[in-house]
Amino acid sequence: MTAPSPVDKPNNQMRPLPRWIFASRWLQAPLYVGLIVAQAIYVLQFWRELVHLIELIGIRNIAEAEIMLIVLGLIDVVMISNLLVMVIVGGWETFVSRMDLEHHPDQPEWLSHVNAGVLKVKLGTAIIGISSIHLLKTFINAQNYDEKTMLWQTIIHLVFVVSAMALAWTEKMNQAMHGPHYSGNP
Repeated sequence: MTAPSPVDKPNNQMRPLPRWIFASRWLQAPLYVGLIVAQAIYVLQFWRELVHLIELIGIRNIAEAEIMLIVLGLIDVVMISNLLVMVIVGGWETFVSRMDLEHHPDQPEWLSHVNAGVLKVKLGTAIIGISSIHLLKTFINAQNYDEKTMLWQTIIHLVFVVSAMALAWTEKMNQAMHGPHYSGNP
């Protein structure tokens, strides 16, 4: 009879230090709960801005640009909330514990193949979307900004785009080198 390989050892037979180090991942749980609280705050912010828009329409005739700025603010809140969901669900699944959502009808499609590398790329593209909304709001409201501010916002946005492209390229190269089940962790 051969001795079981380290991979075949049950979890309860781990040595104390590795077991303690592995269990330390649960220290992230309060961080994810805090992000859920932050998301609740964004829900309140969304409703405040929506009520503000409805009140403005009821009080006076407002310009299309003003409506567009408020709606872009609403979209921004939704995109940040989507980013929070990706971080909370994807981070928990990747770094803390499996959620066992394989057969749940509401499981996000992307969650079935999430790993640290994929999560980084998704976060990068979400940040680009949020930055795009901010940049669009600036351009629509350009008369209230100086050229230097607009230039720096554009440069920062382009840095986000280049960074996300570099992350995606790096992830693609890692997938090519290590195969489709590469975890994205060094």
